[in-house]
Amino acid sequence: MTLTSDPSPTVEAPSPGTVSSRPKLFAGLSGQNISLVGALVLVLVLFGVLNDNYLSLSNMQVIAEAATITGLLALVQTVVIICGGLDISVGSQAGVASVVSAMVFTSTGSNALLGMVVAVAVGLLVGVLNGLIIVYGRVNPTIATLAGLAAYKGLAQLLSNGRAQGYVLNDDVFVFLGRGKIAGLPVTVWILLVVAVTVHLLLRYTDIGRNIYAIGGNDTAARLAGININKYLVFVYALIGVVAAVAGILLTARTGSGQPTSGSEGLELKAITAAALGGAALKGGKGGIGGTLLAVALLGALENGLTVQGINSFWQNVAQGALLVVAVVIQQRRGGERAVGLPS
Repeated sequence: MTLTSDPSPTVEAPSPGTVSSRPKLFAGLSGQNISLVGALVLVLVLFGVLNDNYLSLSNMQVIAEAATITGLLALVQTVVIICGGLDISVGSQAGVASVVSAMVFTSTGSNALLGMVVAVAVGLLVGVLNGLIIVYGRVNPTIATLAGLAAYKGLAQLLSNGRAQGYVLNDDVFVFLGRGKIAGLPVTVWILLVVAVTVHLLLRYTDIGRNIYAIGGNDTAARLAGININKYLVFVYALIGVVAAVAGILLTARTGSGQPTSGSEGLELKAITAAALGGAALKGGKGGIGGTLLAVALLGALENGLTVQGINSFWQNVAQGALLVVAVVIQQRRGGERAVGLPS
């Protein structure tokens, strides 16, 4: 797939300062990111006072490891939101990849690399399928991926008969991915950081990234400038499929088996919440990887704090829903949107 446009000028994103004025991942923190840092510090201090072990190094590593799968999905969710779309099926895609990686591993005589390659290929296929349905079927991204949420969840259950598949913790590769460390940090955290830096560089320093911002900001202007919007949309959803597959592989490595639904349930809500909290405008054209990572850290710290305090896990869903509403309200207010049904 060639992601090049006609040799006409590239459309810049609606807010140039957002696209190109910050050369580093967290340089020049925006007001929203400063708010996220403040909220994260508040959560850490609060639960640190309530539980002596909360701020221990071992618990910080637990928080980081638990947040990696959500973080991977939130990163690519940020990209698709910037492009003016949405993907509600990322959790189900991760579940399919998790099952496939484990089933191929066990059926080929414990070939971990083959299982991972097949899982990534399935993720790419699923992502491209989503993109084609949206582009050529002219289906709204929310509806298309909502259908994908159900379909891919059902596919994972059909492949696995609704049960966890295989056992991978007798394999060095899976054990290294799920439990290994490099320079004191879990391998899963390194994978998240590598993907985050890669996506950041793609968005900030390439024509592909600038055109993604332009499509989300004003697709009509982008089309008139010669940008092939269809190809970009298929590319973005393909990227989601690949990264969701990586998340599914890490889920398999962490849990020791392929998980059709139990490990991937609710990941789409977490990913969308983190992207919105991080500043990705749901109307498209605005967002960044730094804010998303801060939001992922905040969600992870909050979820862990509620858990160590023995608070009912259902309250975690309540907190996530409340944070999503707060993020959208802040976006609407900052964008000058009038209240629905009320005079401007």
